[in-house]
Amino acid sequence: KKCQQCISFLDDTTCKIDCGKKGIKEYNFDEVFRMESQQEQIFEGVSYLCQSAVDGFNVCIFAYGQTGSGKTFTMYGKRDDEKLWGIAPRCMRELYDIIEREQETYDFKVSCYMLELYNDQLVDLLPDRDKHGKVKETPAKLDIKLDARGIVQVQGAIVRGPCNNFEELYKWNEYGNEQRHTASTAMNAESSRSHLVFSVLIEAKNKQTGAATIGKLTLVDLAGSERQSKTNATGERLKEAKSINISLSALGNVISALSQGEKFVPYRDNLLTRLLQDGLGGNAKTLMFVNISPADYNADETASSLTYAARVKLITNDASKQQESAEIQRLKKIIAQLKKGTDPDALSEEDPD
Repeated sequence: KKCQQCISFLDDTTCKIDCGKKGIKEYNFDEVFRMESQQEQIFEGVSYLCQSAVDGFNVCIFAYGQTGSGKTFTMYGKRDDEKLWGIAPRCMRELYDIIEREQETYDFKVSCYMLELYNDQLVDLLPDRDKHGKVKETPAKLDIKLDARGIVQVQGAIVRGPCNNFEELYKWNEYGNEQRHTASTAMNAESSRSHLVFSVLIEAKNKQTGAATIGKLTLVDLAGSERQSKTNATGERLKEAKSINISLSALGNVISALSQGEKFVPYRDNLLTRLLQDGLGGNAKTLMFVNISPADYNADETASSLTYAARVKLITNDASKQQESAEIQRLKKIIAQLKKGTDPDALSEEDPD
């Protein structure tokens, strides 16, 4: 289309966009990455959050932006080339590097679940499948809940683990990714047709004191906003695009309400905003990547994405660590046994700790 570049960079935190007749707009962020930025360089600004997850915090990293702007490449990269790995595989590897360094002090248990939001339906991506790719058993109903700390939990989701090393965790991530809905459009040869959520649960127990922490690292690859006039979507692709745009519009409403300090935040308007509730204005350490197209053909969409990003920067989260003493863990086990109708004294004899 003989496009010109509409984005320029003033420094490592400031960019400006030429919107033609609408003028030039300038934006300031924590960091901006140019076209020549490498995957390893981008991950450097994220790696500290892996330590936070191991320490017992709820961590959320997600990518937002127009269709075809590179969100999935940022999050996952090219799987068969380690130099081009994205945020997700690098985070998984970093988790196990941290675990190896701290294994003399803590016992660790790592598990995971993976979901997609496709056409307004939550889909579990980790059920067992037969050789034809069909799900062996009828999947359980998935229900989004908030726990006492305000952290999102998806009841009914299949949790895989324990994952004893990077290879086991990565295998489940690959398995889930293979089930994700993708398709070709005029804007993207391999367009994500769903929002993808991969959560890693990290339980750490101090070998000396028995105190335990439970952290969660959630990696979210959002489907991109679309204009039918550009994607030429029809039929099923058009239906998917409408669902994607409605959910992203709901996300925009939540971002707007939070950035303006409104008392009512419409999290419940869409499954996507319910899934991300703890990551936006909730109990989480959150990092958001906004992917943009540098082409003037997409200047309006790029300006819209940057405006959203500027609003997100105004949102304040309140992250706290989840930690339990050995005594609290013991009492919880007793309560669980009572609910099952089991004699709690039997548990005490088996597990004096």
